[in-house]
Amino acid sequence: MKFAILSKGDRKSNELRTKIKNYLSEFKLEYDEDAPELVISVGGDGTLLEAFHSYLDRLDDTAFIGIHTGHLGFYADWMPEEVEKLIIEIARTPFQVVEYPLLEVVIKQKDHEEEERHLALNECAIKTSEGSVVVDIDIKGDHFETFRGDGLCISTPSGSTAYNKALGGAILHPSLEAIQVTEMASINNRVFRTIGSPLVLPGHHTCVFRPLNERSFLFTIDHLTRTYSNVESIQCRVAKEKVRFARFRPFPFWRRVHDSFISDQYTEQGTDK
Repeated sequence: MKFAILSKGDRKSNELRTKIKNYLSEFKLEYDEDAPELVISVGGDGTLLEAFHSYLDRLDDTAFIGIHTGHLGFYADWMPEEVEKLIIEIARTPFQVVEYPLLEVVIKQKDHEEEERHLALNECAIKTSEGSVVVDIDIKGDHFETFRGDGLCISTPSGSTAYNKALGGAILHPSLEAIQVTEMASINNRVFRTIGSPLVLPGHHTCVFRPLNERSFLFTIDHLTRTYSNVESIQCRVAKEKVRFARFRPFPFWRRVHDSFISDQYTEQGTDK
């Protein structure tokens, strides 16, 4: 099996990267950064996001697994002290694959003939530095509302625990074929009105945002940020591609949510007070 390793870049992560690479090579696995079957991320969720975007052209052939060297992550769920166990699992056990949906974002500009297509593992955030974001929102071809506010977050189920959650969005199980649209500080008064609640759209529904004023928009797709001007439309839907994660042991999603946000350790500390 061919494998590659991406490190966060700090000393601890780099040392683990070297250790894993040497051990797996001793087990006769081939290190190949160009066409790996397994990509091992050493760092945190941000490192795995970087790994995902580095291998967008190999999503059908590459699976990802994460080792966290900081706080517990949703994608990096192996601990440094478990590395030797993981190495043996990788070397001797065919891994199971778990597939999760991705977000497709298609940006069309008025002065460009070709559209730009992006994939997001977590989310796409739409903002502007020039006042409020003002867009018409169409769902499945029908006008739904006119949004005015600080911006919008469109997330995948697996990314629903990230920026989306901070905005008050729902936590969705990552196996659901859906995307979620969550508002950022919408303007609601006698003149302007939005739904004011996160929207969960199924896989066969497409959401289109059409700007109503001349603004430069700041798009953040996972950890990547870029500014676009003369935007005609932003189309979002569940992508046909999926991300593949390698699983060598069960790690229930709701246990991961519990450990990340309502760990017993913090509950006990709160009780002591």
